[in-house]
Amino acid sequence: MSVAPAIEVRGVSKTYPGVRALRSVDLALRPGEVHVLLGENGAGKSTLVKIMSGAVQPDEGQISIDGQESALATPHDAQVAGISTVYQELSLVPDLTIAQNIFLGRETVAGPAKLLRRNQMERQAREKLQLLGVDVDPTTPVRELSIAMRQVVEIIRALARDAKVLILDEPTSSLSQQETQELFARIDQIRADGVAICYISHRLEEIERIGDRVTVMRDGQVVASDLPATTPLAELVRLMVGRSIESEFPPRSVELGDPLLEVEHLTVPGSVTDVSLTVRAGEVLGIFGLVGAGRTELLRAIFGLEKASSGTTAVDGHQVQIRSPRQAIRHGLALVPEERHAQGLVLGMSVRENICLSTLDECSRLGALSKDRTAQMADAQIERLRVKVPDRDVRVAALSGGNQQKVVIARALAAGSRILLLDEPTRGVDVGAKVEIYELINKLASEGKAVVVVSSELPEILGLSDRIVVMRQGRVSVVHDREAADQETLLQAALPVGEGAA
Repeated sequence: MSVAPAIEVRGVSKTYPGVRALRSVDLALRPGEVHVLLGENGAGKSTLVKIMSGAVQPDEGQISIDGQESALATPHDAQVAGISTVYQELSLVPDLTIAQNIFLGRETVAGPAKLLRRNQMERQAREKLQLLGVDVDPTTPVRELSIAMRQVVEIIRALARDAKVLILDEPTSSLSQQETQELFARIDQIRADGVAICYISHRLEEIERIGDRVTVMRDGQVVASDLPATTPLAELVRLMVGRSIESEFPPRSVELGDPLLEVEHLTVPGSVTDVSLTVRAGEVLGIFGLVGAGRTELLRAIFGLEKASSGTTAVDGHQVQIRSPRQAIRHGLALVPEERHAQGLVLGMSVRENICLSTLDECSRLGALSKDRTAQMADAQIERLRVKVPDRDVRVAALSGGNQQKVVIARALAAGSRILLLDEPTRGVDVGAKVEIYELINKLASEGKAVVVVSSELPEILGLSDRIVVMRQGRVSVVHDREAADQETLLQAALPVGEGAA
């Protein structure tokens, strides 16, 4: 006898002005299962999640909780019904403790004065942490936690509301492989407790490990449902994009030129120690390492965002001083940051305005921005990078993740950058957009630019790079040519001393 769904949507449709977001979608999440929901950006996954979370109302269709038709008019209604969602952009309050975040909005109080019962909340928080094997003091401020631990705290906060349904949106997008496996072990515990889990990810290689069943969406419709998690990845990709992608990493053959960027003995106190690297014209240099290895800090220091205590930088063979992003841009460097929403884009501004942010002087006339010049510059980059956008003046927040990332890169190219520092360039990007970004990186290298790619995904590093630098605990552990490297070798070199590192 099959288990009744914890939540089921039937015939759900949703239309926005000019856009049919969902077309008669069916989905059932069963207790004790991880149901993987796949689809490119724009496939309708986010709208479906918002409907199940009570944030958006469907135009048609029904929602049933434990077999009973329900109206989820608000997010509060969904939480009362036992549905909790953990979004990719975490919503914890950094300055509050773990315990305060777990019970935020549901604080335990005592007496007519409603005084907070901190000790009781901290005790309960400790118990919930221990149930998932997390050994951390609940009085620790969230800002002191790693991204991986913040993800766990967000999940615990959701479960603390007695969730029967847990929706996880890209939970591993910022995690290393080791942290991802630790999170999976905790998801296994939650599944064993009978919670129904909807798991959304662009990392297709995770599906067989964590999933039970798979539903694939495309263009607002379900194109395949109840697939086994063992379905071949090539078939899943075909269902998602409507075509076969024979090679995720396009072949490339570029003759390398002279060194464009040379960094010698760079040290940033507390994060980077005595790092040297060289990137030649036409080369893609990959940097791999576990979270905390100093990869992001290295790029930020090269770009003038982190203060180095020692080290030199040369561009085109000439030593330069880079103490600010303005100086870095002047010398032809550009940084595409890991957190594109917080650091790479101004979400309230248009695509045109975002592309032109680094070239305001060139786009100005008599001290005022020229609409014609900004339009010409934006249009040129939109065409060059094939940014899918209805209009250059649409707000950049309305674009998919892949197209937002292209806008960040477009700004760098508009500024004439020859050295591109890309930090997790495909984070939160669907498989189709990933291939487009890989093609773009190859094209930029073929034009003689030097490209540095930091990535937590080993297949990505191996597929893109001419050479690979592995960082461990702030230092360069090893440098490999692509032909001499494999996943096991790179991971071994990245592991901290005492955890299997050579």
